Amino acid sequence: MERTLDGRPAKSIMLLGLRGVGKTVLLNRLLKIANEIGYETIKIEAPEGGNLPDLIVPELRRILYSLDLIAKIGQKAKKARSVLQNFASIFKVTVNDVDFGIEPAPGLADTGNLQQDLPSLLIAVAEAAKEKNTAIGLFVDEVQYLTPLELASIIVACHEIAQRGLPFFFIGAGLPQIAALAGNAKSYAERLFNYPKVDRLENDAARDALIKPIKAEDADITEDGINEIIEKTEGYPYFIQEWGSHVWNAALQSPITANDVIMTTPAIVAHLDDNFFRVRFDRLTVLQQKYLRAMAELGKGPHKTGDIAITLEVAPSAVATVRQQLIKKGMVWSQRHGETMFTVPMFDEYMRRQMPELEPYKPKRRK
Repeated sequence: MERTLDGRPAKSIMLLGLRGVGKTVLLNRLLKIANEIGYETIKIEAPEGGNLPDLIVPELRRILYSLDLIAKIGQKAKKARSVLQNFASIFKVTVNDVDFGIEPAPGLADTGNLQQDLPSLLIAVAEAAKEKNTAIGLFVDEVQYLTPLELASIIVACHEIAQRGLPFFFIGAGLPQIAALAGNAKSYAERLFNYPKVDRLENDAARDALIKPIKAEDADITEDGINEIIEKTEGYPYFIQEWGSHVWNAALQSPITANDVIMTTPAIVAHLDDNFFRVRFDRLTVLQQKYLRAMAELGKGPHKTGDIAITLEVAPSAVATVRQQLIKKGMVWSQRHGETMFTVPMFDEYMRRQMPELEPYKPKRRK
């Protein structure tokens, strides 16, 4: 980020990881760093079925007003306002007072083609930032929910901005399939981004996550208690938080013991079932639920798509569409061609609790 502020080239970042490993926490921390060193920042979360222009226009409008406060409005900032006005108009984005009272800039961000117009808009805003000796940071969470066109448009924008040496830095976060999605959208994406993998905590870090908060309250936990939590959580940060919180509330005295963990675990699992897993399960169709139950029957994974189909007692082609739907919903991903894996840790165990019996898929015969 400092290289970008200094006008030097720097690769943008895509944080990749499963659910519950802390991608959003890291994204927010990097956002805070960007603000501290002088960036003008945008943060959006891509929802399923969302519309990128609706999300980004209000944020860019806010940034352009902020740039005006740095110093007297410059020519680049005035141009960026006009381009934003074009973009908002062509994509029918309604924002209070989006009309800046400035003459439009014909031929800029007004084609109606997002892959042409978004780069033009972000280039204009980055030029305005350069004029004010600052930089733009675009932070996007849940990148996998961007449409292929939206993702391609962001990649093209990053590419063209980098070629012009403008002060713009992109950080995205999402599920592991983003690297493949970005590569499919634009072949040069691998040269634009670094793809750090965010994963479960290593043993020492997991221990620190448990011990430090307890020590800060002048309490303690036994070695067996620590090991029991790490074993139950498999090192996933979100689950470490949940086990740590519930066990702390349930333990009657210090030090917390393995027995405290064992006695509290059923209540923790019930809490996760109702508040973490179920919100994902309830979004699924019956057939999608059956597909995930078949995966759970085979274990944590990854699983060959043919093996999943055999478990459902159908040909792979009969459930290929279901698999694609689950990938789009962010429930599974494909690490390698022909393989499928859960994106939510421990979801296989939840599926076996939720659907104790595996039901084969019986396709409806066409009339």
